[in-house]
Amino acid sequence: MSLTRPHPRFLARTNRIFSSQVRYYAAPGEGTIPAAKKKYVPTNGTYPLGFKTGSAHVGVKASNTRFDDLALIASDTPCAAAAVFTTNKFQAAPVTVSRAMLKSRKGTGVRAVVINSGCANAVTGKGGIEDAILMGEETDRCFIEDSNGEDDGQGSRSVVMSTGVIGQRLPITKITSKIPKAYYSLGDTHDHWLRTARAICTTDTFPKLLSRSFSLPSSQEEYHIAGITKGAGMIHPNMATLLGVICTDAPVAAGPLQTALTSAISRSFNSISIDGDTSTNDTVALLANGAAGGQPITQPSSPDFAAFQKVLTAFAIDLAKLVVRDGEGATKFVTIRVTNAATYPDAHRVASTIARSPLVKTALYGKDANWGRILCATGYAEGVDSVIPEETSVSFVPTDGSDELKLLVRGEPEQVDEARAAKILEAEDLEINVSLSEKRGYTEEAVFWTCDFSHEYVTINGDYRT
Repeated sequence: MSLTRPHPRFLARTNRIFSSQVRYYAAPGEGTIPAAKKKYVPTNGTYPLGFKTGSAHVGVKASNTRFDDLALIASDTPCAAAAVFTTNKFQAAPVTVSRAMLKSRKGTGVRAVVINSGCANAVTGKGGIEDAILMGEETDRCFIEDSNGEDDGQGSRSVVMSTGVIGQRLPITKITSKIPKAYYSLGDTHDHWLRTARAICTTDTFPKLLSRSFSLPSSQEEYHIAGITKGAGMIHPNMATLLGVICTDAPVAAGPLQTALTSAISRSFNSISIDGDTSTNDTVALLANGAAGGQPITQPSSPDFAAFQKVLTAFAIDLAKLVVRDGEGATKFVTIRVTNAATYPDAHRVASTIARSPLVKTALYGKDANWGRILCATGYAEGVDSVIPEETSVSFVPTDGSDELKLLVRGEPEQVDEARAAKILEAEDLEINVSLSEKRGYTEEAVFWTCDFSHEYVTINGDYRT
């Protein structure tokens, strides 16, 4: 039996594709921030009172010989803490240990968050649990000498997080030996926060750090909120292969803090997708120490809580967007807005389905206005009653402020201006609008953020462990 030779044009095209696959990401050991991403790295910030951050080099991953990969975020005093964790059934040891710690303490008396990058400590059995506990205990010891560091009998005061390769044990002795070094490096400057943000990166191309000030109705005090996050791949609710730590000096009690975080996550970190994969380690923690003073927020019904909730949600959205900006191999930042749905869950499910469609994402990478793929994803969204084919509209919204490009209007296809569509798709940012049921008076809306799929995504994940 003879084999047919590939056509010369096919070979030429294939060779061009593979020869153009140059890495544009900065894995640990490289550290170069791409020029296009530098604008997302802040040069200064305004940080919450009473919090300090530090980092140290462990070399968890053998290829990382230069960059810090151990991070520590600490409050000067015991504080309230809340967290939201992955829903993956294979939950990493740090997730199990941290959830149990917060439950035992009822979200009070927490001092620190300790994070290693390079190894996820996931699917590592009883030994992994022991390693996560040791990380917390060693961190706790650093605070014993503090006036506020006495043992209150409620166990560990440290949230533990890990990120990196699944299925490998931590070099725990190396990590615990460097935790004191991270402790002694603690500081409250912008450089401290930025170095700590860098220490939790894996395939991220830039450290993700935000900070801002805000006020509350009942107080004249100026409050501050700051957050770091990491994530570039294996990103999809609930939540994503990401870690996040948000700190505020506002006086929020543990109960309302958890309520505020859970709500904020649903419209931020649970509204992003890089590749449709949900990780084993996802954790976002929120710490509040009240160092700025003012009346404590103890009830979700208070005006101060409503104001704080609004600030936290907007902040979490902006922090989550940085993850999408850094999607592995991504060339586009895409906002998907689904309107005229009967319920918010309906709108969210449709937006989520579009965001994780490989065919939509590859079309965006190829600058192809293939709106049929968007419509197809809309139609197979599970558990949605709001999709009415004859009432559905799809359009592209340019970032230059010009009129939207209508692709489908109430179930009828438009004559698409391909030249204008190509120009819109050349831009880094794009918004896709999908209106589901225009005639029925439905008003619910959801927004999701995603990116495209490029050749580079395969390159990065094809040799992730090496």
